[in-house]
Amino acid sequence: MGMAQTAAPEPVKIGVIGPFSGPSSDFGKPMLQGIELAIDEINAVGGYLGRPLALVIKDDEGKPDVGLRGTQELMSERVVATLGFCNTGVALKAIPVFQHRESPLIVPCAAGAPVTAQAPAPDSYVFRNAPSDAIQAPFVVNDLVRRGWTRVAIFADTTPYGEAGLQDVQAALATHRIKPVHVARFDLGVKDLSDALRQARDAGANVVFSYTVGPENAVIAKGRQAIKWDMPQVGGWPLSFPFFIQGAKAAAEGAMMAQSFIAEPSNERRAAFLSAFARKHQQAITVPMAAAQGYDAAYLLAHALFSLRNGRFPGPAVKAALENLPRTYYGVVATYEKPFSRDDKEAITANMLVMGMVRDGKVTFAYPEDAKRNLMVQRKPRP
Repeated sequence: MGMAQTAAPEPVKIGVIGPFSGPSSDFGKPMLQGIELAIDEINAVGGYLGRPLALVIKDDEGKPDVGLRGTQELMSERVVATLGFCNTGVALKAIPVFQHRESPLIVPCAAGAPVTAQAPAPDSYVFRNAPSDAIQAPFVVNDLVRRGWTRVAIFADTTPYGEAGLQDVQAALATHRIKPVHVARFDLGVKDLSDALRQARDAGANVVFSYTVGPENAVIAKGRQAIKWDMPQVGGWPLSFPFFIQGAKAAAEGAMMAQSFIAEPSNERRAAFLSAFARKHQQAITVPMAAAQGYDAAYLLAHALFSLRNGRFPGPAVKAALENLPRTYYGVVATYEKPFSRDDKEAITANMLVMGMVRDGKVTFAYPEDAKRNLMVQRKPRP
C-alpha cells in the first residue's frame, strides 16, 4: 500500500487591493512589494500556526468602479481581512462594502482624511497606518510658518484627494490666522498651469502648496520653471513619487514634503528592511513610504491574527484583535504599541513625520535634526 498523503494546511487568505497598473501604480506597486516581503518572512517561520498566509490580489487601476468590483470579489473569496488602497476616491467607493460585510481593512497608502471617517470610530472596520492628510497638512504648514513662507498659493486637483487636502491645508493655515493668497483647482491630466501660476505669482505668493497625486505635481514644477518663478514647492507625500521627481527633473530639486519613512539605513531595523527588499525585488524602492507602510500593515494584521488561537477569523473578532493588539510590533515606520483602539483607527501620529527634500533626484532629510531624530523609531504618544 502507498503512504497516506498528508493534506496541505489550509491557507489563511488575505486580500490586497491597489493600483498595480495605470497612473497610480507608481505607489501601488511598492505598497504591494512591501506587503509581499512581509508575508514571505512570516511564512518562512511557519505562517499562522503552520498555515501559510496567501495573498489574494486585485488591481483597482486607480479607478473607483474597478476598486468596488475588486472589493466585492475579495468578499466572495472570503478573505479574513484586506490590505490596500492608494487613492482616496477609490477607497471611499469601496469602504461601504467592508462596513456592510464587517470585513477589516488596513489602509497603508491612501491619505485622505475622509477615509477613516465613513463610520463612527467604534463601528469602523477601516484602519490606517499611513499618515492622514489631517496630520500631513498641519505638519507642512507649521514648517512653512517657521521658514516665513506664509504667502501660500494652493494648487489642488478636483479629485476627492485634492478636495480633502485643500480643506486640510486651509484649516491648518487658519490656525495661524493665515489665508491663502491664491487657490487654483485643476482636473487630472492637465498639461499646462502657466496661467494659474502667473496669477499666484502676481498675488505675491512665496510658496506653492500642491495637492495632487499624479504627474500634475510635475506640471506645476515645470510651469514655475517655464515662467522663471523661483519659488519653493511643498506638499504631501506624492512629491516623493517618481511621477514628480522624474517628470519634473531639475524643477523638482528642493521640493519638500511630509514623510513617514526615508530610505536611508538610519538604524538596524530600517537597514534590515532595505536590504531584504533589495534581495527580494532586485531593485531600489520607487516610493519608500508606500513599501514600508505596506510591510508594516501586513505585520500588524499578522499580529492580530496570531492573537486568535482557534483558527477562525470572523470579521468582528479580527477587528477587536486589531483594536487590542496584545504585544508591541517593532515596525519599520514606527514602534506600534497599541496602534489602534476602539475609538482610534489611525496608527500614525505627527511625531512620526519628518520633512523630506528632493536632492539630486532622491528624497532625503530636509533637516539634519530630523536625520538625527530618525535614529530612534517613534512611538504613538500615550493618551
